[in-house]
Amino acid sequence: MTKLTQKKVKFDWGDKQEAAFQLLKEKLCSTHVLALPEGTKNFIFYCDASHKGLGVVLMQNEKVIAYASRQLKVHEKNYMTHDLELGVVVFALKI
Repeated sequence: MTKLTQKKVKFDWGDKQEAAFQLLKEKLCSTHVLALPEGTKNFIFYCDASHKGLGVVLMQNEKVIAYASRQLKVHEKNYMTHDLELGVVVFALKI
């Protein structure tokens, strides 16, 4: 599905894309997966960066509150590993 957002790529939404979207929506929004925050304490961010993208999971009391991820921007693909790791922390704190 991420190819649909690239420049010079024709936007073609077919059965395959719709099925992938519905599966993602079901898995990420299910009541069994996400929980509501309780108060303002005991939040933990789990962050990971690779040369493909950034990912974050926000948890509280061992329950998942939110997920966030994104692909790297063109210029970020040249970053060294420690810069990517710092970048994912900044990304996490902005959500």
